[in-house]
Parts: sequence; C-alpha cells; structure tokens
Amino acid sequence: MKFNVQIIGFLMIGTLLSSCNEQPKEKKEATAVATDEATEGYVIPEAWVNNRVEKAKSRLEKTDAGKIVWAGMEAHGGLKNWYGNGALAFRFNYQPLDGSTVRDSYEVVDAWRNKAVHTSVTDSTATFGWDGETAWVQAKDSTAFAYDTKFWALTPLYLMGHPFVLDGEGVNLELLPETTYKNKANDVVKVTFDAGTGDAPDDYYILQFDKESHLLTANRYIVSYPEYFKDGGHNPEKFMEVGELVDVSGVLLPKELRTHWSTKEGMQGEYVTQIDITDIHFLKDIDQDFFAVPENAKIK
Repeated sequence: MKFNVQIIGFLMIGTLLSSCNEQPKEKKEATAVATDEATEGYVIPEAWVNNRVEKAKSRLEKTDAGKIVWAGMEAHGGLKNWYGNGALAFRFNYQPLDGSTVRDSYEVVDAWRNKAVHTSVTDSTATFGWDGETAWVQAKDSTAFAYDTKFWALTPLYLMGHPFVLDGEGVNLELLPETTYKNKANDVVKVTFDAGTGDAPDDYYILQFDKESHLLTANRYIVSYPEYFKDGGHNPEKFMEVGELVDVSGVLLPKELRTHWSTKEGMQGEYVTQIDITDIHFLKDIDQDFFAVPENAKIK
C-alpha cells in the first residue's frame, strides 16, 4: 500500500498500519472448530474465533435462508478470516448527489465487539467513536462532523460488512423469491431484528446473492433510527449496488457502493449516493485502550 496523505492520517493518530494486496474477486473458503475460550484484550485467540464461527454456522444452517447467508460468508472469504484478521481499517467516503452533507472519514472497527473510532480526513486531531456503550466526539471545531456521529459510528460497517455482520443473536432471516439482477439469478434473503437489538431494531435489509458464486450483489434497506424518526417510521427503501470486490487478506470487500431509491418493483431507481471505500486493511495489533473514550471528549 502506498504511503500517501491518507495513510499519514492514520499514522498521526498512532495507528499501527499493515498493508494489504487487492486482487480480483474470487471464491474463498474457511473452516472452524468449536471451543469455549473467550477473548482477552485485543489479541483475539484463534479458539475464540473458531467458537464464534462454529456457533454461527450451526445457527445459520438450520434454515434455507441461513444457508444462503452462510454460503455468502464463505464466498466472501469466511467468517474465520473476518474475525481472525484483527480490526478493520478503511476510508469511507459517503457522497450524496443532492449536495447534502458528505461523510468522509478514516475508520477503525472492532467488528467482534462493535466498537469504532473515526478520524477526519482533513484534521487528524478531530475524532469520534463508540466504545460499545458510549458515543463521543473530540474536535476543536464543533462543525468538524456536521452529522449525527453516534448514528454514523457503526453505520459504514453495516453498509459494507454484509454478510459477515449477520452472525450474531437477534437476527431473523426470511427466504424471499429469487430475482434476476444483471441477467443473473439471485437468491434473496430478508433480514430483520429482534426488539432491543441495536439502536434501530426496526431496520431491515434485503440481500441479494448471485446464485452461482454466492457473492453479494445488492442490498435493499431502510433507516429507522429513532433520533431521525421520533414518531416512528423510516425513510423510503434504498437499493444499494455492490461494486467491485477486492481481496483484503483473504476477505472480499467492496471498494464501491452505489445507492438508489428503490422502485416499487424493488429495483434501482434514482441514483442518490456514491460511496468510495479505500485504504482497506486489517490491523492485528492495536493498543488496549484504542477504542476507549479519550479524556476531554464530549459525550453524545
């Protein structure tokens, strides 16, 4: 990976970088052995990863919808690689085409505990994050992040991390009829959540997987975040095209997402947002307190 201005942004916040090779998409496989050992600090024991993978596999393979999601996880490199590679780091540049607020930051995510730290691409001292319980912001300029940082702390992970983010409890899967997308047959699975799961349990996703390769091709979803919809409800459904996949330490992740409003037929309507995902890599070693709330940070 080239040490450009973007990489320097990570260095200035004390993040230890590791490089990655991006290769054309290909099918991957992973295996797992069950054990009960738990995590300790930010060194993730292989036994803990294997245990989580085996539990996810056992749960998902009980239903036809779950089998499709599991096949998607395997095709994208395997849940074992997803968790075993360490924290996920990337730049996520969300660009609405209507001129509204751009959300562009470097992010490091602890995907196994749902923690995150974002750093401004223009000011390495401006950060925000979620430590698993508390949302915080640390910035000299109050306008450094002109959006709801609590909502956005983990949102990029849930836009680009499918199908891996569906391995936990409280996830409900429903098999929908097959569809045709770009002249190819796609399996379709609707994802809903139990009450009390996350900040927006009324969200849903409708995932499309290429029937032959099992790779994710598209994602329809709604946003029902209560702070945006205080009287209930949600925004209109969106249709997100999954762009080219790149091989990041054995995990296939998108370098681009293109969002449209959904049509009543569940297809692409008006193109509304371009998302570019760059500098994707995993971090094996980070400080024990990396995701902790900084001193003097503002609690959200």
